Amino acid sequence: MLYRSNKVMYDRLTNSLWNQLTSEPVIGPLWDSGIKLDFFPVILTTWEEWLELHPDTTVLDQETGVYPAKFYVPEEDPQAIYYDYFNAPETMFPVPDRDDRLEAKDVVLGVQVNDSSKAYPSALLQERRIVNDAVGGEEIVVLGSDASQGARAYYRRDRSFKLEPEDSGDYPGIPPLISDTEGGTWHVTEEFLVNGADESEKFARIPTHMSFWFGWFQFHPDTELYTGP
Repeated sequence: MLYRSNKVMYDRLTNSLWNQLTSEPVIGPLWDSGIKLDFFPVILTTWEEWLELHPDTTVLDQETGVYPAKFYVPEEDPQAIYYDYFNAPETMFPVPDRDDRLEAKDVVLGVQVNDSSKAYPSALLQERRIVNDAVGGEEIVVLGSDASQGARAYYRRDRSFKLEPEDSGDYPGIPPLISDTEGGTWHVTEEFLVNGADESEKFARIPTHMSFWFGWFQFHPDTELYTGP
């Protein structure tokens, strides 16, 4: 089922329908209950890039018994199930609120901190690689991959970060190391930025959404939009 052209979840206990971009129930017994789900950080990346960072990872076999393996083709393949939809400007159903600062299906990293939200276009993050910014009164840093749409956001407190010199252009993917303006080196992990000189100092990762622009704007109409330095 869709809600403003965004897929919804349901829970098996009450059959309430949940908005995946706000983590709140929108229809059913739990509607207007005040419940809001926590969610885990995720990343939209390639198998090659993920395996480089996590060589011991496991992966679901394509022989699932649900669909034939030939259904699992790369999204850029014209035979992919959603190829036509991803490459067309129209949404599947009418969407009431639009914002023309970006194309409807431009991919953005959506960050929400406190009561504020901000969208970072994937294309800009692939170019910039690292962005020091602030959202909701909190200083954050956003890291992008130049090899995929992968991106992560972390708190940074009063630090400012930049790419390590050797990672300034040649390293594909999200950089594994970054520097602060005081010359310190920080390790980039799935959960934290970790100070290389003092591993007890670490900054937490911020759960984020990777979304089409039209989807993010539907449920965050007051969102800021990152447009560059």
